[in-house]
Amino acid sequence: MRLNVEDYRRDARSALPRFVFDYVDGAAEDERCLRRNTGDLERLHLLPTCLRDTRDVDLSIDVFGRRWAAPFGIAPIGFNGLVRPRGDVMAAQAATAAGVPFVLSTASNARLEAVRQPAGEQWMQLYVMTDRAIAEQLVRRAQQAGYGALVLTVDVAVSGYRERDVRNGFKLPFRPTLATLADLARHPRWLLGMARHGSPSFVNLAESEDAGASAQLQAALLARAMDRSMVWDSLAWLRSLWRGPLLIKGLLHPDDAREAVRRGVDGIVVSNHGGRQLDAAPSTISALPAVVDAVGGALPVFIDSGFRRGSDIAKALALGARAVFVGRPAVYGLACDGERGARGVLQLLADELARTMTLLGAARVEDLGPHHLLSGARNG
Repeated sequence: MRLNVEDYRRDARSALPRFVFDYVDGAAEDERCLRRNTGDLERLHLLPTCLRDTRDVDLSIDVFGRRWAAPFGIAPIGFNGLVRPRGDVMAAQAATAAGVPFVLSTASNARLEAVRQPAGEQWMQLYVMTDRAIAEQLVRRAQQAGYGALVLTVDVAVSGYRERDVRNGFKLPFRPTLATLADLARHPRWLLGMARHGSPSFVNLAESEDAGASAQLQAALLARAMDRSMVWDSLAWLRSLWRGPLLIKGLLHPDDAREAVRRGVDGIVVSNHGGRQLDAAPSTISALPAVVDAVGGALPVFIDSGFRRGSDIAKALALGARAVFVGRPAVYGLACDGERGARGVLQLLADELARTMTLLGAARVEDLGPHHLLSGARNG
C-alpha cells in the first residue's frame, strides 16, 4: 500500500537497479542541499484559520491564460526512459489526465513531437549547449508542436559533482562493472523493458529522427556541458526564436529576479536543481520570499526542489509562489507503475493539498497567504 510519496520512493528503490535509482534520487557532493530542501520545508509551520466556509475547495489556478486543475505540475526530468521505457510520454499523459502542466526536458528520451499531448498544458525546458544550433532547432520544433512556454534553465554552467553517479560509473558510454551486472540480474523486469525498447538516448539533440546525435554529443548533454557564454543579453536571441511565455529556471538571488523583470522575462522558477548542482546553495523555500519581494508581482514566481507533500505545496503558495513543480515524486511513480504510478502521485498531492487547505480555512488557492505561516516556526 502506498499512502505517501515516501512509499513510492521505497518501491522505486526496489524496482530499479541501484545506478538508476541513485541517478534519480541522488544529489551533489554531500547532498546537504537536498536535505535542506526537505528539512526547511518541514520546519515551516502552518497556522490554521477557523470558521471559514470550506464546503467547496477549489485548487485550480490561471497561468498565462490557461486553467490548471491544481497549482502544481511535473518538473523537467532528464533520462525518464532509463526509469521506464516511454517514460516521458507516460509522465506527460499522467499530467494531462490530472489537468496539470508537464515540462519536457531537453534531456528527454522521446521526440518532443511524440510527447506532445494536444489536450494538455506542456512546456519545453531548454539547455543551451556550446553549439547553439541545437537549441535553435529545439525551440523551432517546440514552437511548431504547440508547446505553451519555454523554460530556460540557467543553473548548469557546469554539472554538479554527483558522487553517487561517479561511484556507480554512470556516464556515457556506460560500461557496467561486475557489481552492476549482478545488480541488473536482480531486476529482470527492468532489464526486460530495456531489452524490448533498447537503451534510451537523447533523441531531441538531432533535428530529424533519422539523423541521430553523436555519442560525443549525448555524453556532453549527460555531463551538462553547457554554453558558458550565455548572459542576460542572450535572452534577445531566444526572444527572436520563441513566440510565447519565456521563463528562467534556476534563480535563487533576488538581484537576478529583478534583472529578469527588467529583461521582460515572463516567469521565474526558483530552483536549485533539486540539490543536484551547488551543494552549498540554500533551500528554495528559504530563497522564495526574497525573490517574491524582488519581483513585486510583476511576473509569476514558481518553485521546485524538495516538495513531497501537499502541505509543502501549501507552504510555498502561502509565501507567494504561483505554483510548484515536482520532479522526483513523479519519477518514483513512473518507476513503480508507469503512467498509473505518476497519476497516483499527482492525485495523492492533490488530495493532500485539498485537505491541508480545508484545515487552514482556505477555500481557494488565492486565500493562502503569509498569515497561514507561524512566524519564527523554524525548529520543528
